[in-house]
Amino acid sequence: MTEPRITPLAPMPDDWRRALAVVAHPDDLEYGCSAAIAAWTDAGREVAYVLATRGEAGIDTLAPDQCGPLREREQRASAAVVGVSAVEFLDHRDGVIEYGTVLRRDIAAAIRRHRPELVITLNHRDTWGGVAWNTPDHVAVGRATLDAAGDAGNRWIFPELVERGLDPWDGVRWVAVAGSSTPTHAVDATPGLERAVRSLLEHRTYIEALTDEDPETYARGFLTGTATATGERFGGTPAVAFELFAR
Repeated sequence: MTEPRITPLAPMPDDWRRALAVVAHPDDLEYGCSAAIAAWTDAGREVAYVLATRGEAGIDTLAPDQCGPLREREQRASAAVVGVSAVEFLDHRDGVIEYGTVLRRDIAAAIRRHRPELVITLNHRDTWGGVAWNTPDHVAVGRATLDAAGDAGNRWIFPELVERGLDPWDGVRWVAVAGSSTPTHAVDATPGLERAVRSLLEHRTYIEALTDEDPETYARGFLTGTATATGERFGGTPAVAFELFAR
């Protein structure tokens, strides 16, 4: 039988200056693409984070009013490791984010504030490669981000944003989806991989609730394994994969 052909991943575009990453929870970016973000900030590009929730429902042993502020602090520290200082929270409720016009409007507003050329989000499909069910929060935020990239440029959608001084921004050129089972592009993870490990380790409280494994062993094993596997489609170079939607 003929071996299945592995389609190579193309390099991500690099002719941009500003990016905005929009995800549901603290740690979503650290599991998904922080090695790429470290490389981008090293190159002088601006990256900002917007999180729909504070991850307050993410740790069974901590009540939401304790968990939310703790996970916010961990997220800000985590972002700083990879050169990101702008971190915003939209204050949707963790675990029950609803896809719809309210979420689209909040993300469109963030896009208008930050005026990115590249928008990054996480897998918006029902499953992770057909083998594991995705969470409703990831699906809602990923889908809403793809839609909001268009909403941000249309003054007649959410006209109240113009009244708040947020003029339309039609400058989004791509939306890059991390964690996709059908990636098209990739970024060399090598320069940012060590910082990606340290960035994930800032979510220590969450990791210690998630696994009995040593946190550094866990973080390094997960990120290195994922980057190495992706590299099989990127010339053997450890990489972070994205499914890229041009606009």
